[in-house]
Amino acid sequence: MRQFTKIVISLVFAGWVIACGKSDDEITLDPNLEIPENPVTPNYLNVSLVTDKAAYAPGSIVVFTIDNSKLPGSAQVRYKYLDEIIDETSISGSSWNWQTPTIDFRGYAVEVYSRSGEVETIYATVGVDVSSDWTRFPRYGFLSRFSQLTDAQMDAVIDNLAKYHINGLQFYDWQNKHHMPLPVEQGVPAGSWKDIINRDISFSTVESYIEKAKSRNIKTMFYNLVYGAWGEAEADGVQKEWYVFTDNGHRNRDFHPLSSPFLSNIYLLDPSNTDWQQYIADENQTVYQFLDFDGYHMDQLGDRGTRYKYDGSVLDLSQTYKPFIEAMKAGQPSKNIVMNAVNQYGQKGIAQSSADFLYTEVWSPNDTYNDLSYIIQQNNTYSNNTKNTVLAAYMNYNLANNQGYFNTPAVLMTDAVIFAFGGSHLELGEHMLGKEYFPNSNLQMKADLMAALPDYYDFLVAYQNLLRDGGIFNMATVTSVDGKMKIANWPASQGEVATVCKKVDNRQVVHLINFTDSKSQQWRDNDGNQASPTLIKDAPLSVASAQTVKKVWVASPDIIGGASRALDFFQSNDRVVFTLPELKYWTTIVLEFE
Repeated sequence: MRQFTKIVISLVFAGWVIACGKSDDEITLDPNLEIPENPVTPNYLNVSLVTDKAAYAPGSIVVFTIDNSKLPGSAQVRYKYLDEIIDETSISGSSWNWQTPTIDFRGYAVEVYSRSGEVETIYATVGVDVSSDWTRFPRYGFLSRFSQLTDAQMDAVIDNLAKYHINGLQFYDWQNKHHMPLPVEQGVPAGSWKDIINRDISFSTVESYIEKAKSRNIKTMFYNLVYGAWGEAEADGVQKEWYVFTDNGHRNRDFHPLSSPFLSNIYLLDPSNTDWQQYIADENQTVYQFLDFDGYHMDQLGDRGTRYKYDGSVLDLSQTYKPFIEAMKAGQPSKNIVMNAVNQYGQKGIAQSSADFLYTEVWSPNDTYNDLSYIIQQNNTYSNNTKNTVLAAYMNYNLANNQGYFNTPAVLMTDAVIFAFGGSHLELGEHMLGKEYFPNSNLQMKADLMAALPDYYDFLVAYQNLLRDGGIFNMATVTSVDGKMKIANWPASQGEVATVCKKVDNRQVVHLINFTDSKSQQWRDNDGNQASPTLIKDAPLSVASAQTVKKVWVASPDIIGGASRALDFFQSNDRVVFTLPELKYWTTIVLEFE
């Protein structure tokens, strides 16, 4: 029987009344209540444990590899769906197999551990995504360098991305001309070509990266604008009537200006023009003929203001993306499609199209953590909760002008917010992303970020059915019993712990995100000033619940590798009281109902 610690509470809570949503309820409890005390937190060694692929088909085999030099002979492995152990066995050696369940679209947590008396030691954890379609839970990365590379160089990149369970890759600026992405002469693709900034691109590198990604069950998407053409495009068959103009007399073509070393400005074409659609669809068919891409990552340049067609009529570019997407899907129905909605421009139409998931490149004025949450929830609304979101949100933007390091607290806090609201973050490729020009690699990860970030992606995978698989954001009144935590409802506020609540099936999910020591609510943290939050330990909490609770458990990517733990609790007068073991950046509490 676990011990209970008696904490005397004044007549009214010293804590802060909270709702995930708005509530003005006044909270009082028995001043002599006894707060459940948790068992000792397991030891955690953070031993390297990896899977052979980024994701798995239902019923397929996972191959695990672990550094077993620190494992005792009594080491065991358990497989969890949420907090339920579904399988468990002893392990020996550095590698073993596990056949995944046949249920589709589930995430699992795998924990290697040993027990001595009442104390556990967790040696390693990893997440496993069992999904037949990667776009259900997209974890999107990128590639941006395609010069002549060795197998070892490419293997190192793909191995690293697989460690983060990246299941889709955007091949950024792999192409030659935007209107003619793959140069082909006499029926044979060129061995190399120049991209728009005059970099060398190797066909064999692009081809090899596709093959290596597929071997790890990582899908590949070729990047291109939906309406881009180089200056000499008319010589290649692009017609003047297809362009976008800044005047109603078709005298001035709209273009994105680029100076040396760029090889051309980028001129815009009308995505709703059916002749242009057919032209670029034919070019895409050439790409698919010679390169086994899984789909097309479409880009745009955001709101251009008032623009015109050749005939002088006003062109609303935001309304052209859905018909363009449908035309591309009709031409290649087996291929995936995703389109960048720059700061949400055109996103409503994109969400209602055949795009497989939603992607937003975030720019000012969407500068706060609250803005990130709003974009994800807006995308949920636009798609009727049928498509998950990836955010291209570039961290430490000003710092990335020069050589240096990412601010670890900024990255982890931003990921905590994005993941808690059900999104994922485009940030990982050959390097971490700090600019919209993906080859920019000025900033590197410090050792603490390199150690922490895999746990965040394991967490995103292991608990994807709570984070990204439906549910309804709701109100759940949460109170700090002893005042250790200043808790506030979302939207987030500086100096407080923010709550994000969601009802998922028969579970109430409560995310706690710790802004207690934050320097700013600006997620991008342009100059790298965000501060690490102070660890909060053993904080008694109360959560209102009219339903009978059968179990309370917690998990955090910051603590013991994201492993879940059941908590002692008691329920009285529609209040569930328990002790939160730890909160660093982000802890998730789950109440399961009878």
